[in-house]
Amino acid sequence: MSVKIQTRPINQTVCDTLIHAGADPLIARLCAARDVRSPDELDDKLSGLLPYRTLANCEAAAVRLADAVEGGEKILIVADYDADGATACSVGVSGLGAMGAKVDFLVPNRFEHGYGLTPELSEIAAAQGVKLLVTVDNGIASLAGVARAQALGLDVIVTDHHLPAEQVPDCIIVNPNQRGCGFASKSLAGVGVIFYVLMALRVELRRRGYFSHNAETPFSDGPNKIAEPNLAELLDLVALGTVADVVPLDHNNRILVSQGLKRMRQGRMRPGIRALFEVARRDWRKAQPFDMGFALGPRINAAGRLDDMSVGIACLLAQSEAEAQMLAAQLNDLNIERREIEQSMLQDALDGFPDILPAGQTTLVAYRDDFHQGVVGIVASRLKDRFYRPTIVFAPADNGEVRGSGRSIPNLHLRDALDLVSKRHPDLILKFGGHAMAAGLSILEHNIPAFQTAFEAAVRDMVGDDDLSQTFITDGSLPAAEITLAQAQNLARHVWGQGFAPPSFTDEFHVVRQQFMGAEGKHKKVWLQKDGYEFEAMFWRCSEDIPEYIRTVYRPVANEWRNNVELQLYIDYWEAA
Repeated sequence: MSVKIQTRPINQTVCDTLIHAGADPLIARLCAARDVRSPDELDDKLSGLLPYRTLANCEAAAVRLADAVEGGEKILIVADYDADGATACSVGVSGLGAMGAKVDFLVPNRFEHGYGLTPELSEIAAAQGVKLLVTVDNGIASLAGVARAQALGLDVIVTDHHLPAEQVPDCIIVNPNQRGCGFASKSLAGVGVIFYVLMALRVELRRRGYFSHNAETPFSDGPNKIAEPNLAELLDLVALGTVADVVPLDHNNRILVSQGLKRMRQGRMRPGIRALFEVARRDWRKAQPFDMGFALGPRINAAGRLDDMSVGIACLLAQSEAEAQMLAAQLNDLNIERREIEQSMLQDALDGFPDILPAGQTTLVAYRDDFHQGVVGIVASRLKDRFYRPTIVFAPADNGEVRGSGRSIPNLHLRDALDLVSKRHPDLILKFGGHAMAAGLSILEHNIPAFQTAFEAAVRDMVGDDDLSQTFITDGSLPAAEITLAQAQNLARHVWGQGFAPPSFTDEFHVVRQQFMGAEGKHKKVWLQKDGYEFEAMFWRCSEDIPEYIRTVYRPVANEWRNNVELQLYIDYWEAA
């Protein structure tokens, strides 16, 4: 696999403008290389959020929800079974509950119900006396489920962010990616969409005179007069779901994540999130997007992958520290089990591929009849990282079907690739959906070889050789005098993530000395020199002897160990110089 190192181009005019407006010079340089266009985009105040009125049907959804709240109708939230779905469900339950709604939730079991609002779930809701169904992080593809709910006399509001197919349900839909929606951010996560709906609902109820004027008094002037809730109290959930779902962190999402992080660092978070920090052994006082994406999110996801996401939602909704800690411990145990299954499946999958793929092979497809449905997405991600190829991993489902989860590389839109396969072979894929970087699908087991051939052909028509070369996009060289602990701490204070990549740099170093680290010697600590300065660097999963001069891609990190904080360089890639 060939590797290239490239430097992001910088808009110098924007960089100068940001510096003139008071931005730190390095932050200005980094932001000017990430499509930031004005100093306003460095602001994280909630007043900078895009207005909910520009989100199509948001106000219509608010009117219907307000009618349900005032009329005492039973509302049921139908959630997806990942971290975005769990946080979106928790935001919906908490926000609606704070406005006096009669609200409950139902989350499909991955293994029993499949994905989204199905006719079966609509029947369960109707049997419970529900009048209004609200989907979160799903529903845009639930044609049959919505139709069944309506036939049973239920109204449906779909809140989703996934890309729609040609046909969508005939109901109120709030989705920034639906046709005709003028909302400027197409990157809202499912949790962001329901948060916006709640903002519109609060305004609608305020317009109707529903809330009391005295926020100190929970109830006054009759049974329907309650204090207006502070929706900012939901931002810890919004931030967690947004980061965990790996949606691009455009300015609007950065505001949501930054505000949520600030609340976490101040200890102003719900007991379930605090308990997840503790069980993951992460310090909430120094909360980072990394913690949400790689520590909290996976533990919530483990519930939906292996068991029932109701455990994850219950943790996020827990009112007491004791209950939250008990549920977080369950999620941690599930995550440990998930890791064990993942490692076994990954090794089985790797055993089916050569160490080096044949020249010209553009995709990977893996399947075994003992693969676990809940872990296929993670294994696909690991294989994609190893071979730098779009990857789909299948596991058995029911009735001769297999369900697959795919992960892609930056220059291939995975959902578009599946759409191309579906158009070329109309009877091959039973259903599919997703995004550019991740997608899911179902096919019949005996069609796996045919799908593998069709998927390979489709991707080959969509990418070139350069697209299949792993490329490290960096922020160029960093002067040795600026590679400091203070600079690493400065970088850590900002929100980085998907679509707003964490800063990395490329430089040549002289290797002074090196030693193995870890019980099994799987890592290396190396001392590097540049321009008279010496730096301690970590080479993860490296057992090779490092040559005297190397070119690296690295990140300055403030490493905390035994109450000491020191600068380390984390090496993402190296080659002989």
